[in-house]
Amino acid sequence: MTVQSGNTSITIAYTGQEPVSLTADEMAKLAGASFPLSSRIAGAAGEAFDFGAWFEAWRGKQGVAPDAPLPTHLKVEAVDTFEALIPWEQLKDAAVQYAVDGAPLPKGGPIRLYVPHGSSECLNVKSVVVCKFIHDEEKRGEVSYGFKQTFSAEEMRLKR
Repeated sequence: MTVQSGNTSITIAYTGQEPVSLTADEMAKLAGASFPLSSRIAGAAGEAFDFGAWFEAWRGKQGVAPDAPLPTHLKVEAVDTFEALIPWEQLKDAAVQYAVDGAPLPKGGPIRLYVPHGSSECLNVKSVVVCKFIHDEEKRGEVSYGFKQTFSAEEMRLKR
C-alpha cells in the first residue's frame, strides 16, 4: 500500500551510523507485509507493520552484520516533545501504525508506535519523528517516558 506521507520524515539513528531520514511509506515498504492494527491492538484502526521485521530489514540495508548485538533500548521522540526510552525486550509484538484507510495518520503523524508488552498497559507514542537505537548495558531494562524538559539554544531557535 502506498501512503502519501507528505514531506514529514522520521530520523533513524543507529550507533556507529549516520542518521537517515525515511518517510512512513518508505518504512512500511521496507518492513514488507502490513496488517490491520486491530490484529494486535484491540479497537485500534489503521494499517501497521511489525517493528521487528522493519528493524531487521533496515539494519541489513544499513550494512549492519546480522550477528551484531541488538540495541538495549529504543528511544522515540515525538513532534510534541514527548520521549520514551523502551527496553529492547519490551518491543516484542511492537507495531508501527503508518496509515488509516490508506491515508496518512490524521493527527500529527507520520507514525505511531504501539508497544503492547511495554511497561504501561499499552504504551503508544503518537507523532514519532525520531527513532534512536541505543546500546547501553548499564541502563539495560531502564524505562522512561514523558515530555522533554530541557532544550538546547538551537532547538529553541527552531521552535520559533
